[in-house]
Amino acid sequence: MFDSLSEKLERAFKNIKGQGKITEINVSETVKEIRKALLDADVNYKVAKQFTDSVKEKAMGQNVLTSISPGQLMIKITQEELTGLMGGNTSEIKLGGNPTVILMSGLQGSGKTTFSGKLANYLKTKRGKKPLLVACDIYRPAAIDQLHVLGEQIGVDVFSDRENKNAVSIAMKGIAHAKLNGNSVVIIDTAGRLAVDEQMMNEIAAVKAAVTPDEILFVVDSMTGQDAVNTAKAFNERLDFSGVVLTKLDGDTRGGAALSIKSIVDKPIKFVGTGEKMDAMDVFHPNRMADRILGMGDVVTLVERAQEQYDAEEAKKLQKKIAKNQFSFNDFLSQLQQIKKMGNIKDLVGMIPGVGKALKGVDIDENAFKSIEAIIGSMTPAERENPEILNGKRRERIARGSGTNVQEVNRLIKQFDDTRKMMRMMGDKKQMAKMMSQMKNMPGMGKM
Repeated sequence: MFDSLSEKLERAFKNIKGQGKITEINVSETVKEIRKALLDADVNYKVAKQFTDSVKEKAMGQNVLTSISPGQLMIKITQEELTGLMGGNTSEIKLGGNPTVILMSGLQGSGKTTFSGKLANYLKTKRGKKPLLVACDIYRPAAIDQLHVLGEQIGVDVFSDRENKNAVSIAMKGIAHAKLNGNSVVIIDTAGRLAVDEQMMNEIAAVKAAVTPDEILFVVDSMTGQDAVNTAKAFNERLDFSGVVLTKLDGDTRGGAALSIKSIVDKPIKFVGTGEKMDAMDVFHPNRMADRILGMGDVVTLVERAQEQYDAEEAKKLQKKIAKNQFSFNDFLSQLQQIKKMGNIKDLVGMIPGVGKALKGVDIDENAFKSIEAIIGSMTPAERENPEILNGKRRERIARGSGTNVQEVNRLIKQFDDTRKMMRMMGDKKQMAKMMSQMKNMPGMGKM
């Protein structure tokens, strides 16, 4: 989402990067470029001005002019200010009720129903809760059907009452149903509404008064920019919501909503939606987002996603197989599937410092693994476990079965062999020591 902003900020910092001595004019020009980059990203003008005024004031106060690395210090100040602009600290969802009641609100088409499903999935799989989804959109029958489909997909119960045309009544019945069935969290999905629609705003205010929710989340389509911020202000005046959800952060958007909304409504961003799948959402961490905007990556989130897929017992078994040179195509396929579960490849690459920038403009095919999976799927169980038996005839058969060609099959087998050799070498301490010893003799390596 922030690609364009990141690029413009990098250009802004070029004025003072690598310079041992700079002037107040250099700093002023850099700050001016930062402000321009924020405005281009659709950040509210007052927010952008306050932000850059603060950056300049702190830059002057921290002696950027006499710093050994003025560029680095300027980036550090900007990173801290960006973190503060987006909320400073991570804001956790409140789960203290019995059951906890979460009321969803937002405009039509903001992705509210889909996010309700994602939130239920998150609370079930990562927080150990037993959620219940309650369908309170009495105006759009498809919304009730959609919620039931999502509930079935993630294994979460859905309460609905299609004959009832009173949202307050349905919400109250949903909570009663949750108490009877031991649900620890109730997520109430309401109808999308416009802030100018008085009747609809009165309805959601009545639902709030009746159920006294522990959390009221306002769902915003981040692609709507400043309109989203203005709408949030109108909703907040009526509902006094407790947190914001930004959806569609994987889209082609400038990011103004994410950077402006906290300052305008003084409510934290709690979650972000990062894709269409039910697990494509993250808790919002302002400092990590600031790092990504400034091209520093987000290694912490990358490691957390890897840890979620990490199985200690499987890792031990795999280690033993590698040591005995028994790493098979089944193991290879299993590793690929774990990587896929971590999220879309472009998003993962963007979390590695420097790599996202280096691959800017490169089209990363999300279906890149499909041909690999097809090739491995066309192998017999014996071929998967014993790649050594893959002769010419077998490779031709696999190519036909997978809809690929022999060259692609050969390429995969070679990559697999190279991977297996490297894994075995890394598990062999003597081999590793020998390799490191040889590397020391390479030109320029001795100094490292």
